[in-house]
Amino acid sequence: MEMNNNEMERLYAESFQKVSEGALLSGKVLAIKQDVIIVDIGYKSEGYIRSDEFTEEELMALKTGDALEVYVENMRDSEGMIRLSKERASKIKTWDILEKSLEEGSDIEGKIVEKTKGGLNVDIGGVRAFLPGSQIDTKIIKDLDSLIGQKLSFRILKINNKRSNVIVSRRAIIEEERAVQKGQTLTKIREGALLPGIVKNILDYGVFVDLGGIDGLLHISDISWGRISHPSEFFAVGDDIEVVVLKYDAEKERVTLGYKQKKPDPWVHIEEKYPAGKRIAGKVVSITDYGAFIELEEGLEGLVHISEIDWLPRPKHPSKHLSIGEMVEAVVLKVDKDERKLSLSIKQTKPSPWELISERYQPGQRISGKVKSITDFGVFVGLPEGIDGLIHISDLSWTKHIKHPSELLKKSQKIDAVILSIDAANEKIALGLKQLEEDPWHEVIPARFKLGDEVAGKVLRISDFGIFIEMEGGVEGLIYSSEIIPPSEGEEPIKEGDEIRARIIRVDLEERKIGLSMKHVKRAGE
Repeated sequence: MEMNNNEMERLYAESFQKVSEGALLSGKVLAIKQDVIIVDIGYKSEGYIRSDEFTEEELMALKTGDALEVYVENMRDSEGMIRLSKERASKIKTWDILEKSLEEGSDIEGKIVEKTKGGLNVDIGGVRAFLPGSQIDTKIIKDLDSLIGQKLSFRILKINNKRSNVIVSRRAIIEEERAVQKGQTLTKIREGALLPGIVKNILDYGVFVDLGGIDGLLHISDISWGRISHPSEFFAVGDDIEVVVLKYDAEKERVTLGYKQKKPDPWVHIEEKYPAGKRIAGKVVSITDYGAFIELEEGLEGLVHISEIDWLPRPKHPSKHLSIGEMVEAVVLKVDKDERKLSLSIKQTKPSPWELISERYQPGQRISGKVKSITDFGVFVGLPEGIDGLIHISDLSWTKHIKHPSELLKKSQKIDAVILSIDAANEKIALGLKQLEEDPWHEVIPARFKLGDEVAGKVLRISDFGIFIEMEGGVEGLIYSSEIIPPSEGEEPIKEGDEIRARIIRVDLEERKIGLSMKHVKRAGE
């Protein structure tokens, strides 16, 4: 029987899926273009999905023939095409899953995407859910940023009727897990038991350890047999450790833990093992302003006081001599078992430099060294043996009036000097710079500078009591203020660096001074 045209059109239309706005359909990728994905939805015309609904990774993996769940947004847009959405289809499916999860009380996976007021936002298959701060964990999380990007399981607490708001909990899952763990852990807890745990929190007075559903306190005094300033020296949050149960109060579910008790107390036989005078080797584990702590064995440390690190008369900061982790040799000075104190010395492993000084040097000997420091009263010079000798300001020059040693010498400058005296008992050595030359005041100056002689010199400095000038051979003389001739009208006043003439009116060999006068001096041209 032949069909008329109306029947054929009806059968043709029924061969397609029933498509209407808001429908969820299955489609197949026909073409992948720059801005859109063309999808066959079993209808007389194809639909399209905007490319920006796909991530870069999804677009890279997408190929023709792939099946997609789509949502019909518009049957005929401005260009007469069917507009589809992959995201809305995904969200509709996710909402169904969320409602089923809420009904069954099952867990669902989501990704924490950002912080928001009062908590965190979680993405669950394209649906945004709210995780209140009180539902994040059983403990306070200080750094919420560290959770962003993590994929975790959540429990659905509430979905509103309009499918526009979802509240989830992570705490509910953690509490259930800890309840199971706690039951298992309680069967193992007994005094003396060794248990694994995870460092949960670190405070000044100790460490809280998660034993599996129940926390125990490891007090700072039970961490190490040796010195400890803070628990963070030994542990970090998240560390896996093994602890000893020292005490368990079942009624209060309070567990007291120990860590050092896993090993015997090294201080019990300290006097026999480390008697005074014994030479030992150890590792530098801590450096302070007053010294360094040396670990002889685990849990046993001794103090090298700053005065026992080196023979230097002025000790430097311990960090200038030692570094953390360095292996050193030392000598036991004193053991106090009751106070748990062990005094050590590093410098006693080396001979005293003053013993070497007494053997190698004697007064009058010429030595070389480097200027270590400059003070108002003199200069300290470092010798090869590691000690400093002092050149007093009065021993810098025979002839110059020196206000400060920095006028002659600079720090780190290499110089020669003469040993004037050695006092090993008081650890002092006196040096002289001017003694490298003969004292000119004995013969040279009396012969060269005589009363009544006229001399020329360069002005060094001008003071209230006169003008100091440098004469021949670097010898200084003073023109007394009463012997200065004021400049004539039109003449420039005298200033430092000027060359002037004067007459010697006093030579005091005992005081080592030469007095000068500008009066009765022939002027140029006379």
